[in-house]
Amino acid sequence: MIPKIETASAQEIQAFQESELAKTLKYVSQHSAYYKRLFADKNIDVSSIKTIDDLRQIPVTTKAELQAFNDDFLCVPTTEIIDYATTSGTLGDPVTFGLTDKDLDRLAYNEAISFDCAGIKHGDIVQLMTTIDRRFMAGLAYFLGLRKMKVGVIRVGAGIPELQWDSIRKYKPTYLITVPSFLLKLIEYAEAHGIDYKNSGIKGAVCIGEALREQDFSDSTLSRKIAEKWDIKLYSTYASTEMATAFTECEFHVGGHHHPELIVVETVDDENNPVADGEPGELVITNLGVEGMPLIRFKTGDIVQLHREPCRCGRNTLRVGPVLGRKQQMIKYKGTTLYPPAMTNVLNDFENIDLHVIEISTNDLGTDEILIKLAVKHESEQFLREIKDHFRAKLRVTPRIEFTTKEALSPIVFNPMSRKPITFFDFRK
Repeated sequence: MIPKIETASAQEIQAFQESELAKTLKYVSQHSAYYKRLFADKNIDVSSIKTIDDLRQIPVTTKAELQAFNDDFLCVPTTEIIDYATTSGTLGDPVTFGLTDKDLDRLAYNEAISFDCAGIKHGDIVQLMTTIDRRFMAGLAYFLGLRKMKVGVIRVGAGIPELQWDSIRKYKPTYLITVPSFLLKLIEYAEAHGIDYKNSGIKGAVCIGEALREQDFSDSTLSRKIAEKWDIKLYSTYASTEMATAFTECEFHVGGHHHPELIVVETVDDENNPVADGEPGELVITNLGVEGMPLIRFKTGDIVQLHREPCRCGRNTLRVGPVLGRKQQMIKYKGTTLYPPAMTNVLNDFENIDLHVIEISTNDLGTDEILIKLAVKHESEQFLREIKDHFRAKLRVTPRIEFTTKEALSPIVFNPMSRKPITFFDFRK
């Protein structure tokens, strides 16, 4: 079910996007109080923006503006809103998004073509291991997409390995949608309770929230750990509430496929200028076809690299590589630039580590300081030296590391008010 536009030539895709972009710009200039004001202040005539490159005439929209003027971005009366979703608030106050009936249809279409990328077909049964409540857009999107595909869904929600295995044995799902590190907990539970997980009928898992691939698309440590135990196919998917669109891997695992009918993407540097091909930059998105709260040139905060060569799956769309890190989470440490995912990858190499928390603060010299708290199975000075040596080898620097207990870290990492595990805390001034 590859949409026709995704197999078109690069020139056809660009022409199509520019036609859709003109409609979106006209729509927001008429219906969005925020963009009406911005275009008037900057003396921007949207009818003069004909190409993707012309988009640069419009200033970027940041999370700070979304937080400060949330209601001004809404393009429809509240009587048209069917669903209220909020961002997770990882980097500040959550932002509310109102979705119309048409937006929910768009969301379903997005997930249907994304899951199709990952090989899910009519006849499959999918176990949903993420929350569908708490104003979480993704859980609802997954359900709507699978429903559109006429695929069976088991809505178990997050956590509780016992309940997950009870559902797997009872309903025989073929795919799971989950945070990948939870697959290790499922395996651990199965091994402890004599469950023959290798013959459970699970063919694959669509994974959210954690990196399955390195920048060269080789498997991450987490991915390898799962594969060593359980021979199922793992597919990475990347999205955000603001994008209302997913980038999901196909069977060739070379980045998340772009859906040009749904979103325009750019990558920019610190001055909001486009980065050169093959260079990482901050992902900037413009929604297409969103009715309730479309965004123009929204800076996602995610540092990614775009890949433009056609894929062997037949799609000619660009692909988004694994997220290097969040722009606001960039750390300058002893002359080295680091992002939390790189440190998490190093820690994932050790079976002895149960839980970790990375804390960033500002020291007396006004520079970044890193403290990593670890809950481990067996504490020793030798193990501490091994971790530090591994950091030095992989990242050229060694952060401060201290041991603590699983009991101390569990309530912090698995905060009941959060939709996902929290392992990074930024206390910088």
